[in-house]
Amino acid sequence: MGLQPLAQRVLASHAHPRAFVDKAIAILGRLGYRILDVGAWDDDQTPGDPELLIVDESRQRELTASGALERFAGLPRIVLTGRHGVASGEPGVVGAVRRPAGLHDVYRLVQQVFEDTPRTTPRIDTDIAVRCARRGDRFDGSLLSISENGGLLRCDAPPPLGACFDMSLDLPGSGTLSLRAEAAYQLLPNIGVVFSSLAPQERGAIGEYVSGILLGEVPARDPQSAP
Repeated sequence: MGLQPLAQRVLASHAHPRAFVDKAIAILGRLGYRILDVGAWDDDQTPGDPELLIVDESRQRELTASGALERFAGLPRIVLTGRHGVASGEPGVVGAVRRPAGLHDVYRLVQQVFEDTPRTTPRIDTDIAVRCARRGDRFDGSLLSISENGGLLRCDAPPPLGACFDMSLDLPGSGTLSLRAEAAYQLLPNIGVVFSSLAPQERGAIGEYVSGILLGEVPARDPQSAP
């Protein structure tokens, strides 16, 4: 199973790890966004030029007083804040996330900053067997990728674009999920599907599976086992 590449971009952070939801920093690293404390640039062993700065607003004065904020001047900045958010038009600030910053909230923002076609949720490559049904017809296939929003389906008899159908799959650690899906686009020879009306427990199960794979906590299945 192919995971997304490690550490493609380096982000500087001036925030305590507790300002992030548990494992959020580790998973973002697996998704290509390596978050390092601003102190990593204090010696000659610099990890490369940072492309974005994350600052806990309660610690921003520390950066200003030390002169470190000038070092990262010109970088787009994400502010970790409280309920009130940040003022519109603050120089350099591209967005704000409420503390503790969750994986999906930070991921959405950095995707908006860096990617031409941003995603809202992390996606991983998979080889999960699925059983589908539409208007009495049944067909099997496999999900080649999955996120909380949908995935990429390969099957012998793909449904037409716009068609809605039932999809059942066995998700490791969560048992059988029965989902409603729509054929949204073609990525030949496969079909991109969007999940609709996911129950909170179903969305949570997929999210935990994706996170577990990225962290290496859930074993990847042998790709040869796909139908």
